[in-house]
Amino acid sequence: MQIELSKRGDYAVRAVLDLAQRAGSGRRKAREIAATTAVPPKFLPQILAALVQGGVVEAMAGRHGGYRLTRPAAEISLLDVIRAVEAPASPRACLLWGRNCSELQRCAVHDAWSAAQEALNAQLAVTRFADLLS
Repeated sequence: MQIELSKRGDYAVRAVLDLAQRAGSGRRKAREIAATTAVPPKFLPQILAALVQGGVVEAMAGRHGGYRLTRPAAEISLLDVIRAVEAPASPRACLLWGRNCSELQRCAVHDAWSAAQEALNAQLAVTRFADLLS
């Protein structure tokens, strides 16, 4: 089994990596980020807006505006970025029945799947963008 990011998640990670790599050089225009990350320029503003709303990136309008990280790359995790752009996963979602598991009636794989999801989230939470740059 292979776990993959959606396009939104992929593009968000690329954009934050770009901003982290250039953190000391001021704000970056969306077109600059798109050019260096190969994120489609028409889609990038949506991704950046979600990152702004998620508290990962800040935006400033105007001629000298652009985007930058809200905090150092060492304080931003992969989980922060993915949560900012992806719809939250329901930990109660049943893989077998297509509806939510309840506390009284769980599907056969619920506990194993929940544990795997928690382990993935824990790894994403400790993986910082500063680590990814080195």
